[in-house]
Amino acid sequence: MTVPAAEVTAVVVSHDSGAFLHACVADLLAQQARIRVVVVDNGSRDGAPDALPDDPRLEILRNPDNPGFATACNQGAARAQGAHLLFVNPDCRLEPDAVPRLLAHLAAAPQLGILGAHLVNADGSPQAAARRSTPSPGRAIAQALGRKVPQESQREMGSLIEVEATSGALMLMPRDLFEALGGFDAGYVLHCEDLDLCRRVLLAGRRIAVATDVRIVHAKGTSSRRRPVWVEWQKHRGMWRYFRRFDAAGSPWWLRALVRVGIVAHFPLAAAGAWWRAFRP
Repeated sequence: MTVPAAEVTAVVVSHDSGAFLHACVADLLAQQARIRVVVVDNGSRDGAPDALPDDPRLEILRNPDNPGFATACNQGAARAQGAHLLFVNPDCRLEPDAVPRLLAHLAAAPQLGILGAHLVNADGSPQAAARRSTPSPGRAIAQALGRKVPQESQREMGSLIEVEATSGALMLMPRDLFEALGGFDAGYVLHCEDLDLCRRVLLAGRRIAVATDVRIVHAKGTSSRRRPVWVEWQKHRGMWRYFRRFDAAGSPWWLRALVRVGIVAHFPLAAAGAWWRAFRP
């Protein structure tokens, strides 16, 4: 079977993602676009990658362990074909015309470096992570003190809304830009690597937007529920790495110390809450 040249490569990172992975890959292969799908499996033990269909547009890369989301995304991107990269979490469901519509939006707005979608929960409620502001020490301190932190103004561009950052659950971007930026920072294992990439896209002079007319159901966190404490540790570790990379040099010593103490103090509370939510009777 001759496969037409792909215009977009979708990278899906899996880790014990089960039936979610099967559904996501089926959705991607059903897209009304010339697509290639690369699944990078991070040491799954559930056998889900073995049950994926035999399709010439699908490639499976297998890691013996879990090197992290950023590393796996970079591995998948290195196998990409076409001018665009689409990073998709395995717990996302896509309508057959989702990718063509995202590609059309990106083509019409060449200033964009990343395009996200309207992420919703299974009940249809929106997920705030799709429209985010750039993290900063000031915002973090205000939130810790229980103060409401206003979102940055979000400029509407037709069916697109310009934002400072969007969720790594679904990101479309030009492949040449991803490569020019060096891909995801592999120093992150889980969480904050998407915020890091968004920050570098903005620093490169490109913009970020969310397509409000492309609705994606995102089950959220299906692969990480078995290890909630480890996930929280990686999240807090990622926060500290992000701060050191972008904001520490311009901050006074006392603020650097305050951020570090705050992250360390917050971790046990967050870990206990995550464990309770995952394993409560």
